[in-house]
Amino acid sequence: MLSKWLHTASLAGTVALMGFSLTAEAATTLRFSHFWPANSAINQQVFQVWADTVEKESNGELKVPIFPSETLSKSTNSYQGVVNGISDIAATAQGYTAGRFPLSQVVELPGISKSSTQGSCIAQTLFNEGGAMADEYRDSHVLFMFTTGPGFIHTRETPIEKPTDLAGLRIRRPTVVVGEMLTALGAQSVGMPAPEAYTSMQRGVIDGTTLPWEGMKTFRLNELADHHTEMPLYSTLFVATMNERAYQRLPDNLKKVIDDNSGMKWALKVGEVFDNVDLAGRKEAQAKGEGDHILTIADPLNDPAWGPPLKQATDKYLNDLEKEKLPASEVYQQAQAAREQCATAGDQPASKGLNAS
Repeated sequence: MLSKWLHTASLAGTVALMGFSLTAEAATTLRFSHFWPANSAINQQVFQVWADTVEKESNGELKVPIFPSETLSKSTNSYQGVVNGISDIAATAQGYTAGRFPLSQVVELPGISKSSTQGSCIAQTLFNEGGAMADEYRDSHVLFMFTTGPGFIHTRETPIEKPTDLAGLRIRRPTVVVGEMLTALGAQSVGMPAPEAYTSMQRGVIDGTTLPWEGMKTFRLNELADHHTEMPLYSTLFVATMNERAYQRLPDNLKKVIDDNSGMKWALKVGEVFDNVDLAGRKEAQAKGEGDHILTIADPLNDPAWGPPLKQATDKYLNDLEKEKLPASEVYQQAQAAREQCATAGDQPASKGLNAS
């Protein structure tokens, strides 16, 4: 009888221990989804470093497996995937969920930032200040905001020196905001996430794309584009965010690890990586030789040809949001103020790339 009781107790203990292990694993494993390739600098120098830092600072209690290249959730569904618990953490472009973050995307408008570091600082500052922009993320737990450096126009066959050169060209745009800019400039805007641009340009579905130099390198589009117009058109805004329930169920010591690796510190870290890859992407295009033509228009808003349509598209975007009772003009003013606060954050190597020879 005693032997039978000991066996039953031992079995119950084993089952309980297995249950505890499974519970612990579920509570401390955070699946991180994004669309950048596994071998990209953004994955290796940002997200993997973040995951390694979190694991180290939690003494191994937090594990963060990375799912790059849309392997866990498609870029267009990444944010909602976090909300629904498909992934525990995701990094995605707000514009890939059209109409979901209209006030946040004010940060993408031309003239707001001149580098990824500055843009990331501006976006994180606006989120930290709370208000209507931050309220757009009430259904998830935001870790940090960041932006690309300036997005330019890259074409395969047609050099773009003035807006009329864009007439009739099918140009890939990342977001609706950028699409409105391209339409105002005379192009046919084609919406698609960055990972789809290479195949589309290769097959002639599009004539060109809008991307920062980082994106041209990351998604190998320098292989296809021969003409590059360095006209700062926009910056793409991104968010790294976490499922709210996954965050809330963590014990306080693990919440602190997440909190310690959130906010401005990581926004600026990401910005620095993007700026460095921007420089590398530009050099890569230059290295192709005389076949690649790079034209620089450093201050398009004050350019007689480019300025009027860009200002018109900016005003239209803000006015359309105001008609929907959204405080777009207020957020735009906040972004301009943050631009001044983040001025030194813009003094990064990539900002010098505009004038590099």
